Amino acid sequence: MKYINKLASVFFMAALALLTMTSCEGGDLYNVGAPDWLSEMGGEEDEPEPEEELVGQMEDVYNIGKEDLSSGFFTLGKTYVVPAGAKWQAQFMLTVNPDNKYYKNFYIVLNACKNAETGELGDEYGVIRYDNDPSKNSEWNTVGTEIDRSLVDGNFNNSSGEDDIDASVQKMNGKITLTVDRTDGGLFIKMTNGTLTKTYTQTTPFPSTGTDAPLACRIGIEQSLVNFISTNVEPIGGCTSANDKQPLSMELSGVPSEVLVGTELAEAMANVTATVTFEEGVTANVTAENLQFEAIPNMTDLGQKTLIVLYNKTFKGANADKPVMASKTFSVVKELSAFTQTVVVPTPLMIGLEDNTTPWWTAFTDNIKVEPKETKVVNFTNYTAGDANFKNYLIIMNKADISAEYGVVRADNWGWGAGIDGNANFQKIGGFATDEEWAAWRDAMKGAKCTAYVTNNGDGTADIKIVMHGVDDKDYVQEYKGINTIDPDNFYFRFTCEGAHLVFDNAIGATDNTTPWWTVFTPNVQVPAHTECTVNFINYTAGDANFKNFVIILNKADNAEYGVVRADNWGWGAGIDGNANFQKIGGFATDEEWAAWRGAMNGAKVSAKIVNNGDGTADIRIVMHGTDGNDYTQDYLGINTIDPDNFYFRFTCEGAHLVFE
Repeated sequence: MKYINKLASVFFMAALALLTMTSCEGGDLYNVGAPDWLSEMGGEEDEPEPEEELVGQMEDVYNIGKEDLSSGFFTLGKTYVVPAGAKWQAQFMLTVNPDNKYYKNFYIVLNACKNAETGELGDEYGVIRYDNDPSKNSEWNTVGTEIDRSLVDGNFNNSSGEDDIDASVQKMNGKITLTVDRTDGGLFIKMTNGTLTKTYTQTTPFPSTGTDAPLACRIGIEQSLVNFISTNVEPIGGCTSANDKQPLSMELSGVPSEVLVGTELAEAMANVTATVTFEEGVTANVTAENLQFEAIPNMTDLGQKTLIVLYNKTFKGANADKPVMASKTFSVVKELSAFTQTVVVPTPLMIGLEDNTTPWWTAFTDNIKVEPKETKVVNFTNYTAGDANFKNYLIIMNKADISAEYGVVRADNWGWGAGIDGNANFQKIGGFATDEEWAAWRDAMKGAKCTAYVTNNGDGTADIKIVMHGVDDKDYVQEYKGINTIDPDNFYFRFTCEGAHLVFDNAIGATDNTTPWWTVFTPNVQVPAHTECTVNFINYTAGDANFKNFVIILNKADNAEYGVVRADNWGWGAGIDGNANFQKIGGFATDEEWAAWRGAMNGAKVSAKIVNNGDGTADIRIVMHGTDGNDYTQDYLGINTIDPDNFYFRFTCEGAHLVFE
């Protein structure tokens, strides 16, 4: 369907009456239009087992994964709660990826269930996948040791080597019957398509904390497709019938906060997606070419606009009885707002086990919000076991509700999620071509100083850049650009790690304030043109001299200096010395005033703003909230000789120490 930029005003004025319609959140897991099933499976030597007898099956028809087999890891279906003493049986069609990667099939995720009515999840016990390669990660624990790999059995003959290729995985295709049986007090899981069977038999209580706990089960895929058919346990949110379904509501993502005047509506909204909720609670992710847009009052005048978006198709793609509508505001501007950056220190200050045995998806920082047109900057040290590329940091992008993910990116040039998979505009920059280069990188990451930049572009896309200064003194850079499906008003990120631990750098200098001159530094932070960066910290000082406080250094990537400024109204360097346009504002006239200031600086809350004006000049503005309750300000304006495309800053101190917030 083409964009509709101008619809009859009468139609849209009537549509405005629908603005109060409730929107529901959802992912793009349940997709429309699964491919026809191809029945070829197995070899002539395989004798199919008789199909298991199923009792009490209910129709539950939906898809997990995209039909082009591009959905990333941890693309999950509905939640099915299996109480102690009960048995869950389900059937679905599985389509595996033609690239024959052994792990691209399906798996079952087992969680504690805090509330059997709502499906609220507790700890994740672990995952059991359909393949059965003991040398790989065909099943794993997440919390504790609930899953015992010695209890796995089956007739698989996986032979995947270092390239993870195994042509026999095509035998996994077909109708899968899944059984989760808790009737005997333990746990029995069976996955079979009548040709290949995998079982897990545990006679002791599962979970080990008690057999009375309900178990939440979810089916997940990685670059494969599950067409669900039936279940004997009603999932959270109810079953989905095979009948066509009318749309009920819609939620928008990717609406830009600002649009440059003269931009066509179709171009401005090209990254918009909508999560449409249909009857029976089924959701589908709809892209811009299938939506209808109108800007009210128009796109020609400057100012705030209301975007009206309509969708008029059923779940199966027929014309809907009644279209659904959603709206958001944006502004038409003469010039796009400048970006801002903020250096932040996540909480907690360390995640992961110090022996670098951290299991997958167990250690997280708190959420950090990124506003439209803002970049959050995080400095940290990465420690790793070093025996695998993935055993390093990861960055998770999500809504305030952490279960609604935009995407996940790793340290080793890999990422997945709704904003990455199938995104034609996504760019991934970095990585290496040879095993030798990767091996050198792994060693360099054992204590690498990293700076991560997470940017909310405000137009429905996000970028991530990570500079990793390795212990080999080399810089390694990864960039992930154009991640989409972002709601610019609801964009957060957090860190996790696997086989590693992360220490977030929040202080420099000796805590007794004896730090010698030019001995401690923060990592470089880049400030792009037309961007201002804010750093908040606490300044502690010996207090017996003005210069014993923080210092800000402006330099290029190679540390070639533009200038250096101190806390006490003093600075020097190529961009300051002999610069007729340089302005220095602040300081005091008397010794008594300086003495009062020195006392107030021991524990002062400081906010420093570093501005790249994009015209070859830079400004620094500092507000120091002293322990005496007074605010002291220093401005250093018009520092020149700046290359706006190669502008960085870092902190040092003397006779002091700094704690960043």
